[in-house]
Amino acid sequence: MELSEKTARQIFAEVQANPARKRFGFGNKAILVNIDLQKSYTRTDLYKTAYETDPRQIEYVNTLAEKFRALDWPVVWTNVAYMDSGEDAGIWGTRTDTPDSLQNIKFDSERSELDDRLQVDRKKDVFYCKKMPSPFFETQLQSLCVWHQVDTVILTGGSTSGCIRAAAVDSLSRGYRTIVPIECVADKHESYHFANLTDLSLKYADVLDVQEVIDWLEK
Repeated sequence: MELSEKTARQIFAEVQANPARKRFGFGNKAILVNIDLQKSYTRTDLYKTAYETDPRQIEYVNTLAEKFRALDWPVVWTNVAYMDSGEDAGIWGTRTDTPDSLQNIKFDSERSELDDRLQVDRKKDVFYCKKMPSPFFETQLQSLCVWHQVDTVILTGGSTSGCIRAAAVDSLSRGYRTIVPIECVADKHESYHFANLTDLSLKYADVLDVQEVIDWLEK
């Protein structure tokens, strides 16, 4: 194992600056999957479970969603929420049991609601309530991708080290070109955030500036 005194941020910057790093590239048609941009994770003024990395994250996500709708491409929003008993969280809900624990994000609670700053289209966009990290797990997302004949999955939301990473692994495993716009994902600590962006960039996805994604959509 290589040892280093560099920070996760520094290592990520080096990886991104490597001109020899081959990309998966964009395909012909994409789906936008916005993961768990709900108040439990976005409202830092209300919940200690929330986090913010780029203060313009939601603005960028709204821009991407607008571009997708203009192309008549699918826009997906996910959230996590559980029964009053919490049993549908499975073993994932057994490690802690505090008001901030995962399984205590209940259906129809404020914690489960998408952030009010998001510009969603309740008639056109697709909404999934997921139980586990990946939005592909036991939802209809795969069928939606097949129906829309997409070959590219663009991921936003959080957390980078959790649901974004899980989504990227599942997306790649299903044969999709996978794109993670840097400014559109967030995590609780910069170490987790940049370490996982590095892994994603090296293995599972193209980790790009959001402007590059916007430029592609505008083409």
